[in-house]
Amino acid sequence: MGDKSSVWGQTCRIIPLAFPKGQEKVCELCQSPARLQCATCRVTFYCHAEHQRTDWVGIHERICKLLVPVRTCMPNNTKEIQLKKMELIKISTLVAQSKLFQGKHQEALPAAHLCSRYTEDVHGPQSVQQVPAFLLLAEANIGLGNLALAAELLSQAEWVLLKTPEHSNSLTQQLNRNFGRLHAATGNLEDARFNFANDIFFATVEFGMNSTVTACSLFLMADVFAKMKKMSITRSMYQEVARIWCDHLTKLLEIYKKNIPNPAMLSESFHDKSKRAEGERMLGAILEFLQKDVSKDLTQIALVTYSLAVLRLLDGDSHKALEFGSAALQASQQILKRDLTDAIQGLLQLLQTNPEPPSD
Repeated sequence: MGDKSSVWGQTCRIIPLAFPKGQEKVCELCQSPARLQCATCRVTFYCHAEHQRTDWVGIHERICKLLVPVRTCMPNNTKEIQLKKMELIKISTLVAQSKLFQGKHQEALPAAHLCSRYTEDVHGPQSVQQVPAFLLLAEANIGLGNLALAAELLSQAEWVLLKTPEHSNSLTQQLNRNFGRLHAATGNLEDARFNFANDIFFATVEFGMNSTVTACSLFLMADVFAKMKKMSITRSMYQEVARIWCDHLTKLLEIYKKNIPNPAMLSESFHDKSKRAEGERMLGAILEFLQKDVSKDLTQIALVTYSLAVLRLLDGDSHKALEFGSAALQASQQILKRDLTDAIQGLLQLLQTNPEPPSD
């Protein structure tokens, strides 16, 4: 008996007792006895339909057929299996990061778990290569409020890094960021501020002061200062975040304009799109802060709404881009910022000339 859905994939029922002893099938997500099987790959099992849907949305839709050789190859093909597992690690890492960039913490868990499982298979338990998976799982669980589990995962990551002094600045930066998130979630703002300060330092060392990675570090620190009611510092840090994103998006806009005649050149990676989603969340939060702030900084409002207009254009939403662009122009015309006004007018003209960017 089958269960077909164009959204959630296809499943078929299995009888747990039909499998030989020692070969019982367990759920991909919770390791409980399985009662459903993916009808496409036939190598992935679930305890009930809800876990199948969760896994499908989280990662399985992207890797369904890739799992077949990994879970059916004979032992004498060990090298080939390892290479395919490494490919799955890469894909699941990108998918988990994308979900987290978009604030979809529950959807990030299946990809993060798969990444952790295959990283352990390839590199062994408690290896430095497993730290990124620990950090992905920790961030997802912080977002879901599972703080005790997140703390345990971060402690594991910290212990591995302490045993591996030659690890990268990037891992140290990510560890501090997630500890900062954990402390902020528990209300321990002083420790959160300490970790976010380290996050900013290592992000700057590894990626540069003008990187969007550093912008996220600054944004998280600004949020802590906002909770501490230190509004002047919050404003200053939000301004820097907005500047970095505006500069980054302006460069992307120039690339976009140069390649309008060649739509094939405008294709981009899954990671780039999800990274922009993170930028939109940050800029949206900053705009909300600015609109409520007593200072009513029109320069910043114009800058942020212009950046959001560029984001929406790059994502193919010309209607929303025009809406943000018009708001940016209205704000900029009330201040003496000719360069910004010219940039906004240029964007609005582009929207009128090329209202819809080529689809991927």
